[in-house]
Amino acid sequence: MAAALGPGEAAAAAHALTLPAEAYGNDPNVELMWAMRAYQHAEVYFNLISSVDPKFLKLTKADEQIYGEFRKTFGDLKIDVLDPEELKSEAAKEKWRPFCMRFEGVVEDFNYGTLLRLDCSQGYTEENTIFATRIQFFAIEIARNREGCNSVVYNSAKKPAAAVAEEAVTA
Repeated sequence: MAAALGPGEAAAAAHALTLPAEAYGNDPNVELMWAMRAYQHAEVYFNLISSVDPKFLKLTKADEQIYGEFRKTFGDLKIDVLDPEELKSEAAKEKWRPFCMRFEGVVEDFNYGTLLRLDCSQGYTEENTIFATRIQFFAIEIARNREGCNSVVYNSAKKPAAAVAEEAVTA
């Protein structure tokens, strides 16, 4: 990962990220800032589901609506291990587009890019990550949390802590 930004650079980056995409074209510096922001979001989220039982997490004020609409629209989408074609193919995009647009004005930055794990039992790696919109991330992760798919991350993070505590007691 790139070096941390200083206060002035962070303020400039924050301002730059508020401008419309048309203002930039394909500026590599902006793309890098977006990638860094997406990575930071992913890191925070993974730490959260590693330390708090995901079944109890509320990710947005609209979790109920997001989950209900998601399962109504994508009832048989396999969410534990995602097939990228279910998100990126032309047919998938035609199905996702109206779903995503339902959350314009409901979920802040609903169409911003974010990172999504393909296999929810694994962390964020290059091989296990796909770029998705924020509402796709919320829909899939809310479903993974409610349906117990993300419990594997929480339980595996708990095991080492329990082993360390047990060693401390027996030592």
